[in-house]
Amino acid sequence: MKKLILALLFFVPTLVMSSAFAIPLCEGGNRAARKVTCLVDGDTGWQNGVKWRAKGWDTPEYAGHAECAREPAIAARATARLQQLMSGGYSIIWHGEKGGMNRDLVSIKLRNGRMAGDVLLAERLAVRWPHPPRVWCGN
Repeated sequence: MKKLILALLFFVPTLVMSSAFAIPLCEGGNRAARKVTCLVDGDTGWQNGVKWRAKGWDTPEYAGHAECAREPAIAARATARLQQLMSGGYSIIWHGEKGGMNRDLVSIKLRNGRMAGDVLLAERLAVRWPHPPRVWCGN
């Protein structure tokens, strides 16, 4: 019975609540050891030193990973919008799954009850994942 309870605790999505404050953009290395909370971009961040990736949606990439010249500007808008949304207070729902680059998959629930991914999708700053290549390039 004890093993069953432990297994259920491991697989049931868990919440991490955060009070309202501006989420900084990530800087510097050694983020796990420093236990930082910050945003890398519009769909990736760190919460108390654990790197996460949004589940089910994707935002554009910055230069170096962008597929076209216009993508980094949209990436900056998506990142700034997620930062703004989370600054009002949020909960992270940890799904107990790993995504690409071994990141923990999460959903972000905003204090007002909306899901951050739904807001970004509605504002056309995110697309459903997976998606075809060059989705931000307009061709």
